[in-house]
Amino acid sequence: MNGALILVDLQNDFLPGGALEVPDGDQVIPVANRVQPLFEVVVASQDWHPADHGSFAASHPGKQPGEQIEIAGLTQILWATHCVQDSEGARLASGLETSRIDRIFYKGSDPQIDSYSCFYDNGHRRATGLGDYLREQRATEVYLLGLATDYCVKFSALDAVAEGFAVHLILDGCRGIDLETGDVDRALDEMREAGVTLKSSSDLLAERADTD
Repeated sequence: MNGALILVDLQNDFLPGGALEVPDGDQVIPVANRVQPLFEVVVASQDWHPADHGSFAASHPGKQPGEQIEIAGLTQILWATHCVQDSEGARLASGLETSRIDRIFYKGSDPQIDSYSCFYDNGHRRATGLGDYLREQRATEVYLLGLATDYCVKFSALDAVAEGFAVHLILDGCRGIDLETGDVDRALDEMREAGVTLKSSSDLLAERADTD
């Protein structure tokens, strides 16, 4: 299939039992494994935070996860400590097939600024290199799945559109946090309005079958 597959933050800390678990996050792993063989280019992203990252509530005495502060001129939601570099929680999910992953892009390593998107930090001050890599691979379309729909997946999809790619979201390969009720639905609406098309893994498999 033309295009590249981006696996967004399929890490232990976002799975059930993890430090920042996404409800039913483990259910996207079989989808990720099922669709990877459809793509010639497969990349993954990983949150890769220093232990004192500014997005962690623990880095701000008296603050709790879910509160908002300002860091480096940007509004920041505070999170539970998660995906600390080289920790078990930061590793890719044990059930994820990784042999087809061509390259991993790390994000969120600057302690002063968070990075939801696989392409840029939240201030668009520094690129991860993903956009350039995809262009080097001559990819014009990208397909995304992962965690979480209303944060890292959404911002990755929007940045992919801004980078000039045709963008498709594999809906059954995503799960959201819904910190505020309706966040996931609002994220999907925002992505649609930006030009992202929503598909299911069964759609992709059927398309592949039709071309074989």
